[in-house]
Amino acid sequence: MKIAIINGPNLNLLGKREPEIYGIASFDNYLLHLKEAFPTVDFTYFQSNIEGDLIDEIQRVGFSYDGIILNPGGYTHTSVAIGDAIAAIKIPLVEVHISNIFGREEFRKISHVSAKAVGVISGLGLKGYELALQYFIK
Repeated sequence: MKIAIINGPNLNLLGKREPEIYGIASFDNYLLHLKEAFPTVDFTYFQSNIEGDLIDEIQRVGFSYDGIILNPGGYTHTSVAIGDAIAAIKIPLVEVHISNIFGREEFRKISHVSAKAVGVISGLGLKGYELALQYFIK
């Protein structure tokens, strides 16, 4: 099973950025945990702070992988183009957010991704990525 994990802007700063919201673990360390916990999954990981790069990666894997776990970060609330890219691909995508976006500022309650995703996991910390993987594995 091939699963792509795609993280958007500022998620390269996990472990350093606002630890009271996002925790103290880096994503690189968490990815090692996921690879150990799910040895039968072939992972690719991509992170970018650039909207177009995220769209390119969604399109690159969106026709040949088994699923995508996407945390679009701040682009969740602003990028119609990322939503359009998701609508154009053929594989399922789960939207993941580390924080509870519905318990934060009003603008964070709007997502241009959610309607195109098979599901949304929000507010469960890094555990959300593992729950998304469990969905794909069934």
